[in-house]
Amino acid sequence: MGTPHNEAPRGAFAKTVLMPGDPLRARFIAETFLTGARLVNNVRGVQGYTGTYRDTPVSVMASGMGMPSIGIYSHELYHVYDVDNIIRVGSAGAISPKLKLRDVVMAQGACTDSSYAHQFGLPGTFAPIADFTLLETAVAAARALGVEPPVGNLLSSDVFYNKAGNTMDWGSMGILAIEMETAALYCNAAEAGKRALTICTISDSLVTGEELPPADRQTTFTQMMKIALETAVEMAGK
Repeated sequence: MGTPHNEAPRGAFAKTVLMPGDPLRARFIAETFLTGARLVNNVRGVQGYTGTYRDTPVSVMASGMGMPSIGIYSHELYHVYDVDNIIRVGSAGAISPKLKLRDVVMAQGACTDSSYAHQFGLPGTFAPIADFTLLETAVAAARALGVEPPVGNLLSSDVFYNKAGNTMDWGSMGILAIEMETAALYCNAAEAGKRALTICTISDSLVTGEELPPADRQTTFTQMMKIALETAVEMAGK
């Protein structure tokens, strides 16, 4: 049996799952890169597929938007479906002047304005970080593809439209970009004793005001996707 949010049977997901926010991006990855991809979940239109990439089983499933959503799906993948690695492949907004549109960044850590980690009852502030083996493997995969990815902190925010107008203040602390999911994913991985990593493509810049159209975000972030898929192959058996 599945869960209220996932109709896939046990064993339907590979040990590594790529997790974009957008279901259409999940379908694009499956149809473009996976051999023998089959739809294993479509509850609420949150599409999940399993196939192979370079003879390695790989799954891809959407997370939806925000920490509550990825919190549900990643928890179930780790605890119900025995997934070992989740690689978020998403978009982010640059708050560092060093980044430009379409740059691929990797989240070594995730700052947040969310109270997501409060559920664990810790007597302090938990610092959500990526799994080092997964991060190291992804950096090596990127370099093999001719990409030198910036690695550092992202900001995972609970709000997209920040009425306080102070998002750029995080940039003064060296934060590279803002998105809405990574902190929850890293918390869930830590609690489950599993691995997680976020790889993002810069879709817009809060520094310059530039942005990519929605269609580009669905189908043109192939460099990030290839890095994640190569990482999945290298992680097989680890």
